[in-house]
Amino acid sequence: MAASLYHELSDDNNGLVEATIQCIPSKQDIRMDEEVPASRSNYEKSSSTSEWEVPEGGLRAWLVIAGAFLDLFSTFGLVNSYGVFQTLYTSTILLFLLYFLSPIVGRIFDIYGSKVLLPLGTLLTPGSMMLLSICKDGSVYQFFLCHGILFGIGNAIVFTPALAVVGHWFKRKRAYCIGLVSSGSALGGVIYPLMLQKLIPKIGFGWAVRIAAFLTFFCLSISSVTIRARLPVKPKKRLTLKECVDLTGFRDSRYCLSAVGAFLSFYALFIPFFYIQEYAEFEGVSPKTAKYLLSITNALGIPSRILPGIIADKFGSLNTLIPSTVLTSVLVFAVWLPSRGFSSIAAFSSLYGLFSGGFVSLLPAYIATISPTEKIGGRLGSIYMVVGVANLVGTPTAGAFLHEVNQTNFNGLIAFCGCMIFSAAFAYGIARFIHSKRILAIV
Repeated sequence: MAASLYHELSDDNNGLVEATIQCIPSKQDIRMDEEVPASRSNYEKSSSTSEWEVPEGGLRAWLVIAGAFLDLFSTFGLVNSYGVFQTLYTSTILLFLLYFLSPIVGRIFDIYGSKVLLPLGTLLTPGSMMLLSICKDGSVYQFFLCHGILFGIGNAIVFTPALAVVGHWFKRKRAYCIGLVSSGSALGGVIYPLMLQKLIPKIGFGWAVRIAAFLTFFCLSISSVTIRARLPVKPKKRLTLKECVDLTGFRDSRYCLSAVGAFLSFYALFIPFFYIQEYAEFEGVSPKTAKYLLSITNALGIPSRILPGIIADKFGSLNTLIPSTVLTSVLVFAVWLPSRGFSSIAAFSSLYGLFSGGFVSLLPAYIATISPTEKIGGRLGSIYMVVGVANLVGTPTAGAFLHEVNQTNFNGLIAFCGCMIFSAAFAYGIARFIHSKRILAIV
């Protein structure tokens, strides 16, 4: 405790002694961390404010959105045209790698930004397509390595940063902007199939793919220049594998249920993309007409990614995703299952494209709302890792229903697709209830 210093003043004449006690704090009682200099406090406050205030617009922010749009247009748009290549080869490893590598890519983006990832993906993605163009006809392993492995890795490198960077620049309009970016994949899914279907008969498979590669390289080059992370990077000399994957989000029950919903919905999402053309031909639609069904689905996917984002910014991402998922499941049972002619099948393709787009745009928007801004890339990547597993097993599992092509087996395939999507809506509904028990809450 405090030490005491006694001063005694004696008066020999009156014998009076006056003692004055003065307390002086000792060095041990002085805590230097109790007081923060005003200059330091103000610096930290101003630094934090400038770092975490989201611009919500401006030329720099909208250039990022434009670059991210071109990114998904030229990469995932080509993935959405997978039906064009299905008669040549089938490889679900592409979708698996695209999503499964996302946690590593997302974490690298959070730490180092986009300056290395995007240029690398810009070279690897078109390069794999160039190699694809010279593959020998009938050489399955060459197609697998070029389009399955290299193209999948190249897509993964540029896919996650294009979505994660939106959260750096927008918060209030985040769902709308992610919808804009995601609509690029739908537009690419219209342009690339039509372009390849027209070019392959005229100039051959090799040159058709090369032209697509040049278009991809042009778009990704613009993306590499315009996409920039806003938050300051925190580079590390050594990044371990454990640090590459951010699994801390799974401590949150809302995040876990979102991952379950993502697994179930993406397990079934691509089933119509892969099998709608085959189903139409089975029902008597000419191959020349049936090949346009995929483009119809992708074309309606453009507004289905933008409009839900506008609604979600007002009512909440999860509040919009749940009814969108339920309606998609109803469409599978009520429209696809009984469809027999071109008109009804085309109607399903249109409506499925219109309502299923919310799976792509609203899920990352919700994950961004429950994740710290500096960890959006890693958290989104971990969700997509789960999606990657779903894509790896989903389409082959659906294909097992068609061990013999007949109406009964197609009905089983369609019912399986609808049940998986409805189960995803149920998982999202539980996450919504945990997030807030208030019915009118914006979630």
